[in-house]
Amino acid sequence: MNIYVPFICLAVGTAVNWRGLPTVALKAFDWLMNLALVALMLVIGLNIGVSDGVMENLGKIGVQCIVISFAAICCSVGLVWFCEKTVMPLEKIRLQMMDEQRVSDTAFSEMPEEDGGRNHVSPLIFVMPGCIAIGIVIGFFWMQNRNTAWLDTALTVSLIFLYTGVGVSLASNKQVFGYIRRLGLRIVFMPAAIFAGCLVGGFLAGWLLSMPVSWSVLSASGMGYYSLTGAFLTDSFGIEAGTYGFIVNILRDVLTVSLLPILIKISKGSPIASGAAGCMDTMLVPVSRFVGPELSVVALISGTILTFVVPLWMPFGIALLG
Repeated sequence: MNIYVPFICLAVGTAVNWRGLPTVALKAFDWLMNLALVALMLVIGLNIGVSDGVMENLGKIGVQCIVISFAAICCSVGLVWFCEKTVMPLEKIRLQMMDEQRVSDTAFSEMPEEDGGRNHVSPLIFVMPGCIAIGIVIGFFWMQNRNTAWLDTALTVSLIFLYTGVGVSLASNKQVFGYIRRLGLRIVFMPAAIFAGCLVGGFLAGWLLSMPVSWSVLSASGMGYYSLTGAFLTDSFGIEAGTYGFIVNILRDVLTVSLLPILIKISKGSPIASGAAGCMDTMLVPVSRFVGPELSVVALISGTILTFVVPLWMPFGIALLG
């Protein structure tokens, strides 16, 4: 997908709802977004299930890949949490703006902890990982050796619809733009902390698993960009290392979706830290559902920066660690 597509879709969605759509239209749009989100999770699962490289090696190196991915997520979350407590007070700024502008509770109805994320269990908590699991099973048992070119189209269409939906949500919460302006350049601490956390997590996982640290660090620092990471590691270290790079970063998306209810309880930035580069595409809407409209823009900006960082970092990292 073109790098500009998410921003174009966000702009279109914002323009459509800038003057305010009727409540019925907004509810219908939200319902359609949920359907598109289910479709996205199914497609992610199908892509995993039909991948021979992933499924054939999942039993052999799957546990190690889970450890690497989980360590990268934990360290990224830890560093982002530290930044939130020091130089990047995401929640403090949001609360200040609520006090200053006397924003009504309904203006923040999409915030999980404000409107039910802590008061009731959203069905999406179970639906999203469940759809991924169903997609994996269907892809592995019923779609092997079949034409799967349509999956890329389905992924793109669902993402375009979801990006546009995020734009509609932003227009319903115009204080988002003031929030980003108030945050300013401090927003760069988010991707910096995520990247540093991936490096630390990859190193710790490699040391714990007694495997080549270069493989674990580089796999973890793919930050969800599985295709590029797998390609770089395959070219430099061989197919086994490339398999690690691919599976570790696919698992990061799966773990992110599964851990969202826990991550949001840690801090507002934790789901973004876990989504990493994926917040530019597949992880943007799942993460946005939990962090709210203000931080959906932070997630997109952070994910875009990290997506640019990966192809710049990989050759340098391979030269440094190889």
